Amino acid sequence: MGSFADDVGAYLRRELSARRPAVPWETEYAVGGTPVDLGGAAGDRLVLVELEWRRADPADNTAKLCRHVAEGSIDADAVVVFQPFTRYYDLADGGVSSKRKNAEFVGRTAADLFDHVTYHPLDFDVAPPKRGGDRPDGWRDAADAIAAAICDRLAGNPPADE
Repeated sequence: MGSFADDVGAYLRRELSARRPAVPWETEYAVGGTPVDLGGAAGDRLVLVELEWRRADPADNTAKLCRHVAEGSIDADAVVVFQPFTRYYDLADGGVSSKRKNAEFVGRTAADLFDHVTYHPLDFDVAPPKRGGDRPDGWRDAADAIAAAICDRLAGNPPADE
């Protein structure tokens, strides 16, 4: 990831730490020797956040986490996975790309296979700039909305459309 993505990850860590201080949030959280953008464990619940900016194959991130669950390298009674997708994955007709659909399919399949796994794809309302581009206005508001969505779901309050 570039410096903007790193800054957003650090900003989200601070926001999540303020909103859910019981979770010791870390960037580059190690899962089975593989870094996840954000994560933290509270008791026997592991919370993982994999930010998708412009990745050619975001399903690889979801598959990696699912593989670690299947191999037993994640020692938690509950694993909660959030995968915020930027507008990079949006299509002009209002749909989302097959890249995002594939990642969501893998995440939902893992949640169906493993009783202790939940998966939440999220819309991250940021159009990520290409390397060296200007940071979009409103990115902090979008990151705040992601932090709020994560905390709402962790508290058991999903949005009405779920």
